[in-house]
Amino acid sequence: MPDQTHGPEQTWREALEFGARFAQSAEALGRIRDEDVDVGATPKTEIIRIEKVTLSRYTPLEGVEVQTGPVLIVYGLVGRYTMADLQEDRSLVRNLLGRGVDLYVVEWGNPTLADQFLSLEDYIDWFLDDCVDRIRKEAGVEKVTLLGICEGGTFSTLYAARHAEKVKNLILTITPIDFHADTDDPDVTHGFLNVWTRNLETRDIERLIDAFGNLPGEILASVFQMLTPVRNLTKYNVDLLDLAGDDKKLMNFLRMEKWLADRPHHPGAAARQWLIDLYKENRLVKGTFEMGGEVVDLKRLTMPVLNVFALQDHIIPPPCAKALGPLVGTDDYTELPLPGGHVGVYVSSKSQGIVGKTVFDWLIERQ
Repeated sequence: MPDQTHGPEQTWREALEFGARFAQSAEALGRIRDEDVDVGATPKTEIIRIEKVTLSRYTPLEGVEVQTGPVLIVYGLVGRYTMADLQEDRSLVRNLLGRGVDLYVVEWGNPTLADQFLSLEDYIDWFLDDCVDRIRKEAGVEKVTLLGICEGGTFSTLYAARHAEKVKNLILTITPIDFHADTDDPDVTHGFLNVWTRNLETRDIERLIDAFGNLPGEILASVFQMLTPVRNLTKYNVDLLDLAGDDKKLMNFLRMEKWLADRPHHPGAAARQWLIDLYKENRLVKGTFEMGGEVVDLKRLTMPVLNVFALQDHIIPPPCAKALGPLVGTDDYTELPLPGGHVGVYVSSKSQGIVGKTVFDWLIERQ
């Protein structure tokens, strides 16, 4: 029998409701300018600038006494550190500052064709090392804690293994270590990025980078979008319409979109190492990855290590992060598994409280 509950009148009412919500959403978007969508807005002061790279210190919050040694946030080259500071009420940066963490951040800038020959050695043994040395001098300490995010976590791991004498603690969040461990993940929706990269021919990666000099940010953005195709088809219509009338949620949506769209180019030489040496050949856990003519030995990670990962992370599956545990040279190794996905570690209100408190308590115990 025909559906009597959904006749022409009901269809007409739904169409009118949809039109009203669409108009409301369009009107709200029309009022918002790009500069209104602020990401990474927590105040900070530039300490040094090395070519395109800057080191900044976050301004301590008024009335909050600094209780820890210096902690340096290290993001990767595939995106921006602002993931950790997207909005005032869901900002790991503000969360940590509010607890008294002395916080710094390194920003890699916008690599151009002139930077195509910069390698991981340049970023880790030169830029990052200069930043660490400046913090050591500025804060009057011998060692600095590194807080690495995603690719920046791998950078931090490589740095700590090569410069252990300068690293007090190593905190990693959603960090790939074993780039082939996703084959042990029972969730078939995880690890598409790993599978895609492993199935690229090395010569095709070389040709792509040779053609552009760098790995274009636009290609990186399209790859990440392809990981969740249905989600990307619906968020600009269904999701956006659902936000009509809620300015706070709309602004949060736009902040996330602004962060997702801001993909810098990945310097060519470093991209070759990242995609071929690490993603395809998995040399880090095999003990064959070299920097500066030396093999990187993860047993040199003798400082305390806190490893935070997301249980539903489809970009960095949990086994890829957890693989670090048996490889380090310290008994002071802690894991913090969190429910949620890759970005949820930083934008979920629940995860915010857990990560901020855990990091602070963990640091205080090791003062």
